[in-house]
Amino acid sequence: MAGAGKREKNAERVYRMAFGIVYPLYIQKAERKGRTRDEVDEVIAWLTGYDRIALGEKIIDGTDLERFFRQAPRMNPNASKITGTICGYRVEEIDDEIIRKVRYLDKLIDELAKGKAMAKILRE
Repeated sequence: MAGAGKREKNAERVYRMAFGIVYPLYIQKAERKGRTRDEVDEVIAWLTGYDRIALGEKIIDGTDLERFFRQAPRMNPNASKITGTICGYRVEEIDDEIIRKVRYLDKLIDELAKGKAMAKILRE
């Protein structure tokens, strides 16, 4: 498989990306569309179980995305209900557990930015 090495390299790059770099981008995306930081935090808390204090700690200490998701207090059992396409991939078909969780969060932020109701975003 010619693409396997590239996929692994991209996964490694995503793993090492600091959550503190990605988080402000999520907020900017949401705010450009009239949503709030509180809503971004609510989505992250729903998915991962992190509260605002723990999120702040992860930002300050430079936690990378791999550790962010591996150390998540409680991944939401309804996360598997997150389906659709993000970055050209069907979220539910991503084999790599960490990359799938990153894409879950990307998908939720996209839905927030597109104006979806919080109840739908949080799969209630």
